[in-house]
Amino acid sequence: MPSPASSPGLRIAALQPSISIILDRLGALDTLVACTRYCVEAVPALAERSITIVKDSWSCTTDEILSAQPNLVLACVPYRMESLAALLKSGCPVVSLAPHTLADIYGDIRLVGSIVHRVEAAESLVAEMQHEIAATSAKIASEGPRPIVYCEEWGKPLIHSQPWVAELVEAAGGRFLGDAAKQTVAEAVAAADPDVMIFCWCGAGDRVPLERVIARRGWQHLSAVRQGRIFCIADEWLNSPAPSILLGLRALAAAIHPSRFDAKERPRSFDTVATAQITI
Repeated sequence: MPSPASSPGLRIAALQPSISIILDRLGALDTLVACTRYCVEAVPALAERSITIVKDSWSCTTDEILSAQPNLVLACVPYRMESLAALLKSGCPVVSLAPHTLADIYGDIRLVGSIVHRVEAAESLVAEMQHEIAATSAKIASEGPRPIVYCEEWGKPLIHSQPWVAELVEAAGGRFLGDAAKQTVAEAVAAADPDVMIFCWCGAGDRVPLERVIARRGWQHLSAVRQGRIFCIADEWLNSPAPSILLGLRALAAAIHPSRFDAKERPRSFDTVATAQITI
């Protein structure tokens, strides 16, 4: 099986960090000729490569992307349909991924693996992810009642985390509150009185200002707040549909069942982000 570097003329522009993370884990970074600045943050090794860096998938122009002369653009949600349409109009092939579930993520890894001639590596990576998720679930199978877990992907408006995050919450021994990827309101969350609250805002890294959020929404009386079970998990650990979600799984498990999991990827707690400077 040929390596990506020897694949004739394969020149990929990655418009989301998840794409770059997958290519990195498949040993196929040599196929990249362009990526976003968020890709570089997610895969630091890209900073050492001579490739075109665009700001992000929302604000970069078609000309910026095409300046790297890619012959394939790989995009993943969220993206602007207008941008993809412009790329297609230019004649550049585009593969756009829109995963919702863990099964979708596995399928996307296999697809990318087939594109860069890393089919076996992709299968091995999927198997690794499935094994860890299953092992985590098995570890807490005998636990008592599952804590109710509120996971927030965005704070204005309030949006529940994605379906694959809901699956990870279940695997980590919790019960996902609400409808994944749907909007909610502060009053509905308060009425449910979750046992654990997880904040993972897109683009915020691990800097969600937890104390400010709780205060502004009047959530001081909730069980999770009174018990100190309010956490911030790094954006790329949960919101990027890529192998990095295993880091998110470990952080979720440590937050939901701290006595059973002592992961290095512990989420940041209520007190540690009190002074974070993010406007909501």
